[in-house]
Amino acid sequence: MAESRLQSLVGNENADDYVRTYAPKGRWSDAWQLFKSNLVKFVIINVLTLLFFVPAVMVIYFRLVYVTNLAAVYPFSANIGIAVYTPSTVGLAERIVFSADLIYYSLLIVAGLIAAVGLAGGGYSVKKMINAHGEFTVKGYFHGVKTCYFNTALPVFVFMLLFFCCIAVSDWADLEMAYGAAAGGPITAKVCIIIVTVIVGMYAMWVYAVGISYKVKLKYLIKNSLVLFAGTILQSIFMIGFALIPAWIMLIGMSVPFFLAVGIFLFIFIGFSFILLSWMAYTQWVFDSFITPAIATEKEAARAKMTPKQLEAEKQEEARSEALELLAAGKSELISKPVKPIDDESISTIPRTFTRADVSAAREARKNIQAGIAAYYEEHKNDAKYVEYNKLFAEREKALDTTDKKGKKKKISADNLLH
Repeated sequence: MAESRLQSLVGNENADDYVRTYAPKGRWSDAWQLFKSNLVKFVIINVLTLLFFVPAVMVIYFRLVYVTNLAAVYPFSANIGIAVYTPSTVGLAERIVFSADLIYYSLLIVAGLIAAVGLAGGGYSVKKMINAHGEFTVKGYFHGVKTCYFNTALPVFVFMLLFFCCIAVSDWADLEMAYGAAAGGPITAKVCIIIVTVIVGMYAMWVYAVGISYKVKLKYLIKNSLVLFAGTILQSIFMIGFALIPAWIMLIGMSVPFFLAVGIFLFIFIGFSFILLSWMAYTQWVFDSFITPAIATEKEAARAKMTPKQLEAEKQEEARSEALELLAAGKSELISKPVKPIDDESISTIPRTFTRADVSAAREARKNIQAGIAAYYEEHKNDAKYVEYNKLFAEREKALDTTDKKGKKKKISADNLLH
């Protein structure tokens, strides 16, 4: 069922600057081997991607500083004396967080569009390394940005917008409960928006994977991503959890400083690359399960890397080789001129005990055969098939020349062709 719904993806692989070749090992062992043997390349991809996440990191940092400073100066528990009016601080902390989140998380949506540049280049580069067994260039990274940015920015924007709504609803729920409102409604709204955000986030990751891997229109991008997400939801939950191991370490680091340091180190050097490799390797396995992959042979992959000049030279060499084969195999007595077919004509043979008359009879029979062959040749030598073939051969022989051992031009003929 899924195969029929994914037909729009067949033949639309996004592989402009590489050719996918056969993986000699299994999908996961190949991904692990790729990670071990190309660690430096993954660090480069990670650093390039991290650069585009700097605005998002700055937004989160300034939001934290803003809230911390306000918490330090506002009179939450200050003793300002007896008989002096003390303003109510009920819900003040929640209002501060709510207002700060509305400002900074709206800016985070814009920062997410900048981060999408790194996700587009990083995702395409990792995909290329998986399919081309370690092939990576910085130029290819920015080629991925050029070809995949829209398909990356769309799911990022939708997720960040919903994430903003999730934060806003959560802050509103906390504020309502701080004012003493019934907790049932706010908690229900908070739980629902979190569930919706998680589901949409998982779907957005599938839109991202399909957008990196295939060139399709927007409606097919949305449709095919939904089909793949719905058909692999359990596997996707597991793989997203596995891919986000660096993020889980960072979250644990909120309580344990050691893990925070480990998480920061991972994200600086390898965290983004690990997430992208895990997710792209998994989604490629899913694609191959439903869609026949376009895998090239080693010869086809080598040809894909040739320049137009090299391809033209190869084409000329192939044409020359074809002509040489024609000259070597074609210019033969059986093809270039008429040969009398074998018939039932009787031939005189020399008996075990023979006389001079028997020898003369055999000689005469031989002359008769030779005369018959010559007569057949004269009769059919101007037949069209022989004339056309010899003409073609003569043209090929004239067009092809090479050099001898002394560097002089040597005409190729039936006599010297194989020497």
